[in-house]
Amino acid sequence: MLRKKHLLILAITMIVFTGCNDDFLENAPTNAIAAADALSSPENMDLLLNGLHRQMYAQSPLPGTESSRSGQSHFIPSFDAMGGGMIHSSPGNGWMRSDAQWLIHTNASSTTVDNQWYERYHFIGTANAIINKVAEGGSTITPALNNILGQAHAYRAWAYHQLIITFAKGYIIGNPSSDLGVPLVLDSGAPFDSAPRSSVEAVYSQIEKDLDQAITYFQDASSPDNKSNLSINMAYGVKSRVALSKGDWQTASDAAVAAREGFPLLDESDWLSGFNTIDLSEVIWGGHVIDTETNYFQSYFYYICSTFNGSQNRTNPKIINKEVYDNIPATDYRKKAWLPLAPNTNSSASNGQGGSSDSDPNYDNDDDFWDAWSDIISTYGMTTGHNTHPYMSMKFLQKNPGTIDPDDVIYMRSSEMVLNEAEAQAMLNNISDAQDALALLGEARDSAFDKTIYDTQDKLMEEIKFQRQVELWGEGFSFHDHIRWDDALDHTTSGASEVLYGAGFMQDKPSVNDDWIWKIPQSEIDSNEFISEAEQN
Repeated sequence: MLRKKHLLILAITMIVFTGCNDDFLENAPTNAIAAADALSSPENMDLLLNGLHRQMYAQSPLPGTESSRSGQSHFIPSFDAMGGGMIHSSPGNGWMRSDAQWLIHTNASSTTVDNQWYERYHFIGTANAIINKVAEGGSTITPALNNILGQAHAYRAWAYHQLIITFAKGYIIGNPSSDLGVPLVLDSGAPFDSAPRSSVEAVYSQIEKDLDQAITYFQDASSPDNKSNLSINMAYGVKSRVALSKGDWQTASDAAVAAREGFPLLDESDWLSGFNTIDLSEVIWGGHVIDTETNYFQSYFYYICSTFNGSQNRTNPKIINKEVYDNIPATDYRKKAWLPLAPNTNSSASNGQGGSSDSDPNYDNDDDFWDAWSDIISTYGMTTGHNTHPYMSMKFLQKNPGTIDPDDVIYMRSSEMVLNEAEAQAMLNNISDAQDALALLGEARDSAFDKTIYDTQDKLMEEIKFQRQVELWGEGFSFHDHIRWDDALDHTTSGASEVLYGAGFMQDKPSVNDDWIWKIPQSEIDSNEFISEAEQN
């Protein structure tokens, strides 16, 4: 892609292709096979896709990027740190502090901006190679090949959507026909030409075309091997996300219904089990993390999970917005996933209340203070080096707590699709349909949920926003939700520290504040003859 469009070739020549057996697929870096073989058969194309599945989470940096920003494992919590969904309780060891402070995505030379751009274009380049190779002819169309083509088109759509909602003005709040989007690159192979920035509308049109093609291919395809593989449900899920971000409400609703078919909502036991496996019933798409390709101290659970044995979590347990938590009804079992009265044991806590019962307003003596800490440590399997903090999260729990062992990463759940449907119907002002959709989730989580309370569009949207903040906490949606809703960022009542958060403590709404748009990497502008400095965001 563009400056690094050669990434595909470099990635697939890193080691010699050794075979297609099950042992190889489970243990070898499958984004690294001989270039001459990479597109020679459906089996080898499938290996390329396996490389992308692993790239979603693994510490396998592409040329020109850094392992410290590895795939969605990094960007899911990064987007929630910037969007205010996941709050840092202290400076910790520095990881994602600049994200929360709004210093990283506004810096065109930052590693985070660079990796988000070039990793997504790596996915696009790999998808292009597969799609264009089959288009040359000579391949026998089989259910297996349809599966490969469906995944390639779905990956390309997903990657372009990630780029366009991040590096361009939001479709709903902008002028999509004229606003600058990202370069549309659909070719593969030499001479690896660069491209200008296409309009937001043109990029969305390509995304929609790819999703429709993916769904068509999946309809006559073999079944996915597992939830790491892209599927027709995943394609419908992305279609719903795309339509929601565009304001195409009916499509968003219809696609959400199709996406969640066959993926029933979790019960209380499973919801509170830690979100550490893609085997949960409502997981539509996720990464099955294997030991040989995890990224340990750069993994998703390292950033998000209070029990992970890393300095990021021992010193900086992540907390929920306290105003959001306090509004969760006592009859809603999700209230158990955060600990509002956890003692503030970190003397470096950013609210200035950490270290002992003398400073923590929830405790009046050290015995109760440290007994409460001990109970949490023993209950959840943390180490004695872990600090606790009021409103800390226990939504994400390791299978083997207190270790650095890998756990799965979830990218899409059916509960998100229920909320997509509810929002779309609310925006269509179909009050009854929106109430019914909202009740699917509300009644599953809260024994006293009453859908009839939400009898206007405004009331429905207020509740849908609240439900997304609770249900999808830590799953990477808050930054882009703010853009879609044109909501300002205000941490005044969240529990975040203004001293720690700096510029990220308060930001005006996206329609009047271009800092919501990420900077184009400076390296791209410097090397792409079609993008000038004047076209920087």
